[in-house]
Amino acid sequence: MSRWRDPATDPRAEEKTNLITPEGHARLQSTRDFLWQVRHPELAVKVREAAAQGDRSENADYTYNKRELNRTLSRIRFLDQRLDVLKVVDRMPADTQRVFFGAWVTLEDEEGEEETFRIVGPDESDASTNLISIDAPRSRLLLGKSLDDEVELPTTEGLKPFIITEIRYQV
Repeated sequence: MSRWRDPATDPRAEEKTNLITPEGHARLQSTRDFLWQVRHPELAVKVREAAAQGDRSENADYTYNKRELNRTLSRIRFLDQRLDVLKVVDRMPADTQRVFFGAWVTLEDEEGEEETFRIVGPDESDASTNLISIDAPRSRLLLGKSLDDEVELPTTEGLKPFIITEIRYQV
């Protein structure tokens, strides 16, 4: 187990990009609202009921629900702070023929296989839905590239050449 380091003072801590798509912002906001309006009151009631049973030192319900309540409140505080610093990118770039934040990029490898993904903020990245963070090495190498540019990107087998076959943006 490693020692916890404060990201604010740790020189090895990486800064997250503070960009987010409107969809990602809405998703974070709805998560925060659910935690505050639904989960928090449920847990508060459970803690109150468990506390009313008497001795808290040996009350597993009280201990578990109090811990869950504290985790929920911690997550709400984190989301509040994060939502305050995020910048919602809700317009397309001036040059839509180049790869920038929010772009759907289609790449083709030497065998003709294609893969498509969207470059999004770190708070909304999800490999299972082909949303990759703008802070990821792959995204960094693609930013500013144009249609039909050849790029070498890291894969599990090492660097591999790809051609950008499509760049599109959502309105």
